[in-house]
Amino acid sequence: MLVNRILGDCPRCKAQQCFGNVSVRRDHVLRGCRYCKYHSEIWLPEIRKKVVYLDQFFFSAAFRGEDPRFVEAAERVKQAAHLQLLVAPYSSIHEDETHQWRGHKGFTKADLMEFIKAAARGVEFQRDYEVESVQITKAWSAFLKGGPTQYVFEDQDAIEGDLAEWDDYYRIDVSGYFKDVEMVRSLKGEAVDALLNVFDNWRKSTQTFEQDVALEMLTAGNNYLNTYITMAVRLAKGDFDALLDSPMVTKVVESMLRWLPDDHPLEQRLQRCADFFGSEHFNQVPNLHISSRMFATLKSMVRRGAYSNRKEARRRLNGVFEDIRHISLYAPYCDAFFMDQPMAEIARQPGVDLENRYSVRIFSLNNLTEFYEWIDSLVAGMTDEHRAGVESAYPR
Repeated sequence: MLVNRILGDCPRCKAQQCFGNVSVRRDHVLRGCRYCKYHSEIWLPEIRKKVVYLDQFFFSAAFRGEDPRFVEAAERVKQAAHLQLLVAPYSSIHEDETHQWRGHKGFTKADLMEFIKAAARGVEFQRDYEVESVQITKAWSAFLKGGPTQYVFEDQDAIEGDLAEWDDYYRIDVSGYFKDVEMVRSLKGEAVDALLNVFDNWRKSTQTFEQDVALEMLTAGNNYLNTYITMAVRLAKGDFDALLDSPMVTKVVESMLRWLPDDHPLEQRLQRCADFFGSEHFNQVPNLHISSRMFATLKSMVRRGAYSNRKEARRRLNGVFEDIRHISLYAPYCDAFFMDQPMAEIARQPGVDLENRYSVRIFSLNNLTEFYEWIDSLVAGMTDEHRAGVESAYPR
């Protein structure tokens, strides 16, 4: 056996310094001898790790190591994760933003990505478009069955792995990134500029917050439907490149259509989809519910005079679309979310009310002490049985 943690002599063959922990397997430790076939199992107590999402700026600052606040925060997260109390999964949005990073003092984007994955201990969120697709599909299913409009959350919808599983000694890393980095960077800048250009119109707007939310939801539904129709028209004209270069949202509508009888005309099935996009089931899709209210809140803040300095607004909102996307997709599956200060300000507004609606603690530099206290409370709440399990699984 490959013994990873030597504990002492083998109880059976008596060979010296060859017996110890082989692996941690979900709820027990496998121990064995390097030379003979003797092995034993040590059962571990039940756990349920808390989930914290650490924003990209947190990882970048902690990695650079120039701000002691982030260094200490990262160390506390690392210790709580070692104690099997906490997990900080990485997401596809972390990958996207890391590949936009230009490096720092000899460190590369690969170094930063490895730092993020090491902090995550191999635990990963499902890719952003997969979480989006699952949420739409579950709401669509409830709509077709006439079920409740309230969305039912399940960990596996957004997190790869089991939060009740103890960490093994090794993690499997599947590398590879296939997006055009320069194009993504360019589109990101163009999107922010376009957002800032509409601020003047927002300041003149007389719409209510509820009307702004409704407009965001209407736009989202139309985007799903119209993007699919555009792809279908291209295919009908023989443009099969549409299968390769159409946005991912077309896959969502394709999946929805497969739930409807094939013998019904396409127009009738698309109308059924349109009915869903105008329904309360669609309004309660978590990522859309959150993002629509975050954008509507940003609009109301601009209307009240916020972000009047364009240069300062661009600096503070440079990653606004990515920030709102990962908050809206992943926050409902987390116990805590560390985000930058502008996003924390939006997320705490009554119109979003992220903490109360989804029971997720919001942390930023503005309440860093509370973040420390939250982690410390997890450690303080450990049982003696849990501590003994940690000592058995991860002997020093």
